[in-house]
Amino acid sequence: MSTVLVIAGSDSSGGAGLVRDVQTLTRFETRAVCVVTAVTAQSDAHFTARHVVPASLVRAQMTAALTTRRVDAIKVGMLATRATVLAVAETLPASAPPIVLDPVLASSSGGELLDAGGCSAMCATLLPRTTLLTPNIAEAAALLGARSARSEQELLQQAAALLELGPQAVLLKGGHGDGAEAADLLLAAHAAPRWLRTPRVSAARRGTGCALSAAIAAGLAAGLEVAAACERAKQHVTRLLQHDD
Repeated sequence: MSTVLVIAGSDSSGGAGLVRDVQTLTRFETRAVCVVTAVTAQSDAHFTARHVVPASLVRAQMTAALTTRRVDAIKVGMLATRATVLAVAETLPASAPPIVLDPVLASSSGGELLDAGGCSAMCATLLPRTTLLTPNIAEAAALLGARSARSEQELLQQAAALLELGPQAVLLKGGHGDGAEAADLLLAAHAAPRWLRTPRVSAARRGTGCALSAAIAAGLAAGLEVAAACERAKQHVTRLLQHDD
């Protein structure tokens, strides 16, 4: 059984964050080892409070997890603060396994999940270490300091701009866009753009970004190429939305 190190915050509703990550990894028969970066109090409708885990404890959790067993991939979610971002970047091993970075900036129920200093630190320290960056349309715009993309051409431009920040590949998610299809754009250096399209499901559910990135990490941990891991993960999230399971 392969192992994924999950670095993320907890969600008291169970709809997103570490709970969703571990549920997803279990479905793909993948072991999880976890680093808790923050504890949040939230429901599907409201974000009530958060408590950030001290950066020193985040570092200690990572060190313990990485020395306990071999880690085949790393999934990074909520980091909350600049100090946590820097702690994670500094504690990653020099020869890290594939890293999937889901740049969680805000909760769908309304809470801020990464401060401004954390956003800039993420771009400077983590993106150059990242195998695959998985922003949604709003997150991509925030990372670039731009307005949200409104067309496939603008999605291409923003994905290319994100690549210039250092990740090996970008999966720019179109689930929050418009149209009959949910089209995600996979772009890697020296490769043609690849669109992953599925019919748009008329359902809203929290934690789909967590599920997608965790499923991709499971695929990479099992030895799949990035494109194959993304396609399998997208199919998983589509089923999740269709069946609400």
